[in-house]
This record gives sequence, C-alpha cells and structure tokens, in this order.
Amino acid sequence: MRKFTIAVITLAVLAVGLAIADDPVNQTYETQGLSASTAVIVQGAVTNAESIVWIQSNRDMTESSLDVTMERQYTMSYIQSISGNNGYAEYNGVNTLDTANKVANQNNFKSTKQFDYMSFDEAFGQVATSESLLLDGVGSVDTAPDKFLCPFAASVNKFPPYCNIIEMGSTFSGVAVSMTNVASERHVANSADVPVVMDYSVGLSGQGAASAWIRAHLQEGRGTEDKGMDLVYSEKVTASGVIASFSKAMSYQSGARRF
Repeated sequence: MRKFTIAVITLAVLAVGLAIADDPVNQTYETQGLSASTAVIVQGAVTNAESIVWIQSNRDMTESSLDVTMERQYTMSYIQSISGNNGYAEYNGVNTLDTANKVANQNNFKSTKQFDYMSFDEAFGQVATSESLLLDGVGSVDTAPDKFLCPFAASVNKFPPYCNIIEMGSTFSGVAVSMTNVASERHVANSADVPVVMDYSVGLSGQGAASAWIRAHLQEGRGTEDKGMDLVYSEKVTASGVIASFSKAMSYQSGARRF
C-alpha cells in the first residue's frame, strides 16, 4: 500500500533546570511474560477483542495516594476491537508483554496487527475497528544521584514530582479496508538512564471513515513542590469516502536522559 501522506508527531519533555520528566518504575522480584498470536481467514463474520490494564508501583500501590517521597506509579491500558460481518476477512495479530526491566531499545508491550476486509456484494456487510494505547505516570519527590549509571547525568540531587498522561489510537468503519497497526510502550527499567517511551502507527486504505489521534497532558515539577511545566496537546485526523491512503505515526519519549 503506497503512503501518500505521513504525519509524525513527537512529544518529549526536556530536562531544563530541575524539571526532570518521567522516571521509570523498577520491576517486581518476580516478572511475567505474556504473548499471543492470532491468524484468521474467514468468509462471514469476524470479531476480536483485547484489553490490558497494568498498574505498577515501586511502593504499595493499594494506598489511595502516593507516598510523599520516593514513589512512582504507572498505569498502562490497551484496548482493541474488530467486528465485521457479511464479508471476506483476513486477520493476523501478535501481542507481547514483559514486566521485566528493559533497556533503551526494548519494549514492555508491543502489538502488531494486519487486517483486510471486503463486504460481499449486496449483502450490506460492515466492519468497525477501534484501538487505543494509554500511559499514565505519576511520581513524588525522589533522590536522583543513585538512579543513574551515567556519571554525567547525576547533576541534580532530587527528582521533582511529575504527572503525565498520554493516549494514542485510531478507528475505522466501512465496507472495505486493508490496514496495519503497531502500538508499543516502555515504562519499566532499572535506572533513570532509560527514558519512558510510547509509539503508535496506523496505515490503511479502503472505503469508509477513518480517524487517528493523540492526546496528552504533561505536568512537571521544579524543585520539590513547585509546578514548572503544564503542557496540553491534542491532534486528530479524519478521512471518509474512498480512502487511497491514510497514515499516521506518533511517538512520545520522556526522561532525564533521552536520545
């Protein structure tokens, strides 16, 4: 599928003064790995539903609020659904999730989907898809020098508090589509040298209505209590009719060290 238009959005929190950005949470003593792959070719109806909610803290996550010092907590949520009838469909999907510490070129979660659908003539076939990836990270004041492996990064004594939430996703509904979706994120690492990241891309052609969006609210502290940054960002693109090409890629990276 040729791509006539590519939109790339990158959001990143810079380390300015004492506004440090996300500090990834470390793994639990035991870690888990989940993977699932799906392949379907069908004439008729097809449905697929996926849901993940993962909450992790370096302290006691059952408390109603963060500890005053040294707690970080992340919530990752992923939702995906496909529903089609009276048509020919091919679906291939792979999900992987690993709760262990990751380095800068690895992910905790990644989902890759390829889906093709065409309704039968005069059968009034329809298909609808929806996908959303969300990452919500909060942190209270924490010590900084012991969190870095890089000796040049430990130039501050404390991590200021932060509260960052970001969502990316897409939808499609119509009578024919060929689409590819990739979603991934990382928020678990052994040191603050590894930034928190989130990526999402969708590419499709077909007949119907398509949308893709990104929403973010990023709040960073300066020092121990003062808020040093408040950033709200949103973008949404839609297309309807006979869609020759629809492509959007989005990326988020936040941390004291970025590359």
